[in-house]
Amino acid sequence: MLIGKVAGKVWATKKSPALKGQAFLTVAVEGGGALVCADCVGAGEGERVLIATGSAARTAAGAELPVDAAIVGIIDE
Repeated sequence: MLIGKVAGKVWATKKSPALKGQAFLTVAVEGGGALVCADCVGAGEGERVLIATGSAARTAAGAELPVDAAIVGIIDE
C-alpha cells in the first residue's frame, strides 16, 4: 500500500471497453513519483489517499478490471 495526494484527473478518448465508466486520477506518491490510479472511492483533487497496487488493485476496482493501481481510501487529517 502507498500513500499519495491526488494531483488531477486523467481524460481518455479511447480505452478498453472493460474500463467504461471508470474514473482515473493522477496521484503524487509520498517519497517521489506519480501514478495513474483507478478511483474506487470518489476521491477529489488535493486529498490524501491510500493506494493499492497489483492484484489488490484489480480486486478493489471490481470484476478483475485491468488496472495496476487503485485508490482504495481517503485519509482523514
